Amino acid sequence: MLPNNTIFYIAGHNGMVGAAICSQLQRLGYENLVTRSHAQLDLCNQADVRAFMQEERPDYVVLAAAKVGGIFANNQYPAEFIYENLLIEANVIHQAYATGVKGLLFLGSSCIYPKFAAQPMREEELLTGILEPTNEPYALAKISGIKLCESYNRQYGTDYRSVMPTNLYGEGDNFHAENSHVIPALMRRFHEAKLNNDAVVTVWGSGQPMREFLHVDDMANACLHVMNLTSEAYQEHTQPRLSHINVGTGTDVTIRELAETMARVVGFQGRIEFDASKPDGTPRKLLDVSRLAALGWSYSIALEPGLASTYQWFLTHQGQFRG
Repeated sequence: MLPNNTIFYIAGHNGMVGAAICSQLQRLGYENLVTRSHAQLDLCNQADVRAFMQEERPDYVVLAAAKVGGIFANNQYPAEFIYENLLIEANVIHQAYATGVKGLLFLGSSCIYPKFAAQPMREEELLTGILEPTNEPYALAKISGIKLCESYNRQYGTDYRSVMPTNLYGEGDNFHAENSHVIPALMRRFHEAKLNNDAVVTVWGSGQPMREFLHVDDMANACLHVMNLTSEAYQEHTQPRLSHINVGTGTDVTIRELAETMARVVGFQGRIEFDASKPDGTPRKLLDVSRLAALGWSYSIALEPGLASTYQWFLTHQGQFRG
């Protein structure tokens, strides 16, 4: 275990994953957590990041900060997505090295894998085919983050690690009506349908595509597990140029099953219909998590109880979701 007096810098602490990592570190007794909001520190500004890192001199950096958005935002602002994410990664990773940071964990995304990758997607699928066009700039930036970590490890002997999560959900998620992901979008829709006594909720697509979902608290737990691995254990199960680790459940459900589960959790009593005229997207997206399993970690929060706890959080925070 990392010593209790370790100074952590959590980049992106206001995001869903960053907040969950902060909470778990605090529960484990870590008190030296350094955080900065975007208003306090622009990670795209090299000089500001350099000054911050020189002043704070953390022992460990968790790079959970990123410019994120849905399909619409990725299509509308591709230049911003690749430019800003590349700047964030380059500035934080280089300044971590420049100030002698002992360890760093970079958080990526399962969108790094090719559009037609074999299922379930193994780490070895990276760079074996074309990416999904709708989020290619974001995916390329995340791939670059992995390669930055690997390159600094190879040249400077640093211990920078990367984890690639599947679809995440949980407390702190984005429940905006137009730009949220599938779980918060469905949760809000079923909740509002229940309040309005609607007879039917219509879900886009056929309901047949399969997706994998991981609760954010499990993600945070996996991050801490990977951070605490010995260098020998990490290197035994990775390669210098293939060092990232998938994080997921290794199981998936159809969108139909997800919608039915959501209706039970929310208490919606009406019918669920599927509009097959709307696009389904990729038929299946499932991560191979055998590498992480070999390193001694597996998820603990099943989908239905995870959705139930998320719904309770939503009920107490729904006043903040204006869109």
